[in-house]
Amino acid sequence: MRELVISKIKEGTVIDHIPAGRAILVLKILGINEKTRETVSMALNVPSKKMGKKDIVKVEGLFIKEEELNKIALIAPNATINLIKDYEIEKKFKVKLPEVVKGILKCPNRMCISNSKEPISSIFYIKTNGNEVFAKCHYCGRRIKELADYLL
Repeated sequence: MRELVISKIKEGTVIDHIPAGRAILVLKILGINEKTRETVSMALNVPSKKMGKKDIVKVEGLFIKEEELNKIALIAPNATINLIKDYEIEKKFKVKLPEVVKGILKCPNRMCISNSKEPISSIFYIKTNGNEVFAKCHYCGRRIKELADYLL
């Protein structure tokens, strides 16, 4: 078996245990696009004993913010975050699903007050059912399952 080799980063963030196919969405959450100056490594569909297949994202020079962590937790609830300094893991932790998110998800209900012209941020309660993550709108009660489709 051939081994996958991705170079170490000096300082930055490594996000591991992303469900296969979601790394591109993680890059979007981090605001990484073709204009990004940071060095970015992305591995898709990497063999994983725990997950079968997984994605990995490494970003040199970027340290993740709490709002980004909350969004990543919604689409990759088992992701691991490694904060790197001088090529060593300074801090390692699992993302934690927030109980409530504000202004992160858009309600699919067009009639919901959070979609009106009122100055109201969306509020969703995050719940799990086994491995499934879903959100329930505070205002209209609509439940959504594919949270990635409703990220703001």
